[in-house]
Amino acid sequence: MNELALKYGCNPNQKPSRIYMEDGSDLPVTVLNGKPGYINFLDALNSIQLVKELKDACGLPAAASFKHVSPAGAALGLPLTDVERKMYHIAPDMELSPLACAYARARGADRMSSFGDWIALSDVCDVPTAKLIQHEVSDGIIAPGYEPEALTILAGKKKGNYNVVAIDPDYKPNPVEHKQVYGITFEQGRNELAINADTMLTNWVTENKTVTEEQKRDLIIALITLKYTQSNSVCYTAGGQTIGVGAGQQSRIHCTRLAGQKADNWQLRHMDKVLELPFRDDVAKPNRDNAIDVYIGDTPEDVIGDDVWAETFTRQPEPLTAEEKKEYLSHVTGVCLGSDAFFPFGDNIERARRSGVTAIVQPGGSIRDQQVIDTCNKYGIANGILRHPAVPSLKGKLVRPLSQSLSALPAPPKGEPLAASR
Repeated sequence: MNELALKYGCNPNQKPSRIYMEDGSDLPVTVLNGKPGYINFLDALNSIQLVKELKDACGLPAAASFKHVSPAGAALGLPLTDVERKMYHIAPDMELSPLACAYARARGADRMSSFGDWIALSDVCDVPTAKLIQHEVSDGIIAPGYEPEALTILAGKKKGNYNVVAIDPDYKPNPVEHKQVYGITFEQGRNELAINADTMLTNWVTENKTVTEEQKRDLIIALITLKYTQSNSVCYTAGGQTIGVGAGQQSRIHCTRLAGQKADNWQLRHMDKVLELPFRDDVAKPNRDNAIDVYIGDTPEDVIGDDVWAETFTRQPEPLTAEEKKEYLSHVTGVCLGSDAFFPFGDNIERARRSGVTAIVQPGGSIRDQQVIDTCNKYGIANGILRHPAVPSLKGKLVRPLSQSLSALPAPPKGEPLAASR
């Protein structure tokens, strides 16, 4: 089958709608259950590339949680600690495969944003992963295959209407891609630049050039995630997963703040006061996630106030004070940060430092690169400027957002600096 009719496009008024292969070949995707829509397939086909690249780069099963054509979270299949199980609402005795751990982490990075997500898995979906997904609110999933029992579990979600898509793991797209905007066709070569430590993490420009293997792994996770995130975007990572993705902001500092706040919230969810919140048994996971988000935010009275606490808790929780949050976050360290284009001002570094960032990778190319480097040196942060060995004569400085091009470009001629832009 080389085409699949869809109910409608991005909006109900956009008809007809379909996905198809222009060359007449068979589609590489098969709908095993449900009826995915236009945006579902945009999420599916972007997210499956992300997890495939993560596995290729890091050698571990990978998962992603997508919403509105950007990742809410992405992660590798590393074992969960007891605290992480509690944070992600997973029972201590629940069996978790490496793939299930990857999805638990991807979903757990930002559970508020992952509500109703599209899931991508790098490997054949196994039963432990399907059982984990079974009890989460999700729109659909794409994977290279499904164990029979796992498919049965997933097909039973949403009263039998859960979207399950398989993709041919050997599929290779055309090296040239096209897109239409306002009736005009754009053409470009596919973004096939390899992202790994050897191609991206060799040019440390700060006084501190010490980066652990775990930090290198986390920086690569950030860069691959950014490739499939709407620009402007930055990504905070720690422990083999994203912990804060800021997507689609016109100002890079606003993006850094947004993702930084998400990263801070992920850290605060480790606190005993949060882990021990006395939820009523009848409060579902999405409502718990919402309550936690409000509790650690600026208006906790919205869930623990005298007139509302009993709707969610068995007893009235003590507030989490600003002083307690500041004290806890002051001890956070080892967080990594990637950006899809240069940081134009040192204020981005100042904000990142407050979220425990100790290693950064970004394309560079701003007329204020030295200011950014000086700010990193002020706090002992290692800052890598992206380079790619395929263009040694140009030293491969990247000056376009990763999510737009991620291709090696020459530096501007001397005396003609790039325009600074937030």
